[in-house]
Amino acid sequence: PYPPLFAAEYASKMQELLQLYPWEIQLTQLNLLASHDTARLITIAGDDQASVELATLLLLTFPGAPSVYYGDEVGLPGAIDPDSRRGFPLEANWNREIYDIHRQLIALRHAYPALRTGDYTVLWARGELYIFARTLGNEELMIAVNAGTASAQVNFNVTSLKTQPNQLLYGNAEFQWQGEGKTQQLTLTLPPRSGCILG
Repeated sequence: PYPPLFAAEYASKMQELLQLYPWEIQLTQLNLLASHDTARLITIAGDDQASVELATLLLLTFPGAPSVYYGDEVGLPGAIDPDSRRGFPLEANWNREIYDIHRQLIALRHAYPALRTGDYTVLWARGELYIFARTLGNEELMIAVNAGTASAQVNFNVTSLKTQPNQLLYGNAEFQWQGEGKTQQLTLTLPPRSGCILG
């Protein structure tokens, strides 16, 4: 229903949202992708599962309290109200890939406090590649999203992090760190229509 945004525009919109209220309030804001007043997430996405995965990745790594409308975690379709209020499907009708994505991302959010209360810093936002960090004390995670239909590769200085997150916690990506401190650089390659979390 809305025109698409490239990464730089998305970054600008997110920064505008994060500046509307004090940080303590931002951390308690309810964030959701669909509800009883909207069409279902998979329907909004035109049955594009990659869009559902990327949106869910952003939801569960963004500051605030994520809310998943019942059934969205198993790919339940539905148009605008009242079709968005369908009964929860039998397990045989679940989309297991969407379900597993939700389970993985929710588990990571529980395991890493930085994903719940850590600072939010944009590291890269060009074309269709968006990379940001969630940091809390010594815990630093990087989240990357490639919304494009081609593989994305970037090499850039990462001066705002004290560490070099070197464990692939989620997704498929190739990455390599070079240098240290103010000269540390990350080379990251991300497949099309995918995201990752480094920790």
